[in-house]
Amino acid sequence: MSNFVTVNEVGPRDGLQSQGKTLSIEERLLMIDALLDSGIRSIEVGSFVSPKAVPQMAGTGELFKLLPMTDAVAYSALVPNLRGYELAREAGVRSVAVVLSATETMNQRNINMSLEQTTAVCAELMQRAREDGIQARAYVAVAFECPFEGLTPPSVVEYLTQRMFEAGADKVIIADTIGAANPRAVREVLERLATPSAAGQLSCHFHDTRGMALANVLAALECGVREFDSSIGGLGGCPFSPGATGNLATEDLVLMLDAMGLRSGIEPLALVDAVQRVQALTGTPLGGHSFRWLDRQAGKRQGGSHV
Repeated sequence: MSNFVTVNEVGPRDGLQSQGKTLSIEERLLMIDALLDSGIRSIEVGSFVSPKAVPQMAGTGELFKLLPMTDAVAYSALVPNLRGYELAREAGVRSVAVVLSATETMNQRNINMSLEQTTAVCAELMQRAREDGIQARAYVAVAFECPFEGLTPPSVVEYLTQRMFEAGADKVIIADTIGAANPRAVREVLERLATPSAAGQLSCHFHDTRGMALANVLAALECGVREFDSSIGGLGGCPFSPGATGNLATEDLVLMLDAMGLRSGIEPLALVDAVQRVQALTGTPLGGHSFRWLDRQAGKRQGGSHV
């Protein structure tokens, strides 16, 4: 199994979409610059949703045209429907993701469509992306527990994951949207999905709402998963899902991987500056469980101290 783990930074999308403050396109670009300076090379830039529904994501198409290092960085965007996909394609996006919630109620509350309708739309978008030579990614949201329906049966997650792969998805991201998963539940789901041939096509998205995100990452690593979403400083959460605060902090994930001898291409101490720069932009106090320790280590390296 590979010793390299991809860290996909979702702060510019999942992190910002739930913030009270709406950053300008220039400020969002400054945020991405801070992430790039820390060594991050996989970033979910934004989403092509209605600006009325999520004003924080307005202008994502313009932002994509300003992105630096496009040959060296895997940039992606979320698309909710065919209109969003067309806007992303016109903006030159080379990797798109859809969100398929695993329960009827979550789909109704999130996008006002049934589970069956959402599955069909997501399958169509995966097919379109594949035909257009665009990387196709599908999130299976509330994969462990739904805020409206309770525990999600692993068999449902397995079925929806297979539907997305059959439709042409290059990768499926198993998402713990409200941070309700635990390592045992993670294994129960991933043991159905992460066969030796399929593990490389899976990713996981954990929230740290109950403080178990890193434990869940470890369980997923043991099942062969080698890609994870995270958000700088733990920024964000889903605005349509009650209790979905607390994304897994990028610095916590990178530090754990580094301590385990796994490579991510990101230097843990380099994330201290990124957290501070993003905190200044958003006006939101940031920092994962490890941030104070990382900040002290960075201060020692520089011969001074941080506060």
